[in-house]
Amino acid sequence: MTNFSDSPKMNNKWNNLILHLHPKMVPEEAIKFTLTFGLGGMAALLFVLLAFTGILMRFVYVPSPEAAYDSIQHLKNEVLFGNFIRNVHYWSGTLLVLITFLHMLRVLFTGAYNQKRGGNWIIGVCLLLLVIASNFTGYLLPWDQLAYWAITVSTSMLNYVPLIGESLNKMIIQGNEVGAPTLLVFYALHTGVLPLAMVVLMGFHFWKTRKAGGVVIPQRSDKEKLNKVPVVPNLISIEFVVALFLIALIFLLSTFFNAPLEDEANPLITPNPSKAPWYFMGFQELILHFHPVIAVVIIPACVLTLLFYLPGFKEVYPKQGIWFLTPMGKKLALIAGVLAFILTPLFILLNEYLLGKFMLFKHGILTFVLYIGFLFVSAFYLRKYQKADNSIRIQTITVFLITTFIVLTLIGIYLRGEGMKLIF
Repeated sequence: MTNFSDSPKMNNKWNNLILHLHPKMVPEEAIKFTLTFGLGGMAALLFVLLAFTGILMRFVYVPSPEAAYDSIQHLKNEVLFGNFIRNVHYWSGTLLVLITFLHMLRVLFTGAYNQKRGGNWIIGVCLLLLVIASNFTGYLLPWDQLAYWAITVSTSMLNYVPLIGESLNKMIIQGNEVGAPTLLVFYALHTGVLPLAMVVLMGFHFWKTRKAGGVVIPQRSDKEKLNKVPVVPNLISIEFVVALFLIALIFLLSTFFNAPLEDEANPLITPNPSKAPWYFMGFQELILHFHPVIAVVIIPACVLTLLFYLPGFKEVYPKQGIWFLTPMGKKLALIAGVLAFILTPLFILLNEYLLGKFMLFKHGILTFVLYIGFLFVSAFYLRKYQKADNSIRIQTITVFLITTFIVLTLIGIYLRGEGMKLIF
């Protein structure tokens, strides 16, 4: 019998498929695992797993409040491998949020966000927002207490947006409260609109990465020779091993840890505490310390503006392909992370038990002004006394803000009990 996999024709087709994503030759430094940790490829693989398992679940799931919960129970208990498929979908979605976020940080901390890569950075930010939106819309579909009240809490935050908040909330949930229209809209977005948008943007993202010359590597002088190696098998073998490891991890998680499913959603029984999905817990925690408009509108707007405008900052020419840009950058990033990790819990305790009792600090406006002032003083100190350029200052402040938000998220998830009071 003829082995078609060994034929030159089949090999050429396989190589052509690979070369749509990669050139024939790549710099040897570009295939070092520690340069990118394979985060972009892992995100793409997770999307494929989500699409595959999502299509399988569509054969069982019924998008109506009367049947959604029962269809999930049927999938778990009566469909062959149904519970495993649901678990794979759940863990793939959770990891996709984390890995997409880490991939964006990798791009930031290796300086691959400006000059000819600026447009791709913006596409990457849009992809992160789509990933969060996809996870958020899928969160409601099990129609259990956890999902119902998490979406209720999250969408109710929109009411704090001045002028249009209430209308925006009603538009998203299609009424005055989460119900059948909400579930149908979220189902349509989760299974159709958002995946299609992600496929389109991912195509542009891969294409622009290829046009920019692939993964960033440290710049060399004209005298230094750039050593290149064939993509097949050097890079492909590494990607294959990373893919196997990621699939093995998801299968292990899916075998030993089930996706959460509480009692069927009941609008008349409010759990205490009612929490947003984990990736919004940082904002829910912020509401406890700042004025809601600051926590829900001003801070997210500032963060998004910074992310989209980042490639346009003047006099920002980071050393691409080097983690944290310079030895000084590494040192300052470490200091910023440690400070944020220490100061954030201290601030929460201080605000919870002392400052919040005073009228000046009660609504969190003065606290926010002081926090912004602290960031400006820090930026001034970095420029004046550390002689840090714009790229180092941006990186250091970003590390501080990201670490702060991570700590807020962890405290909101694990240290908030009944009435959103701190528990120890």
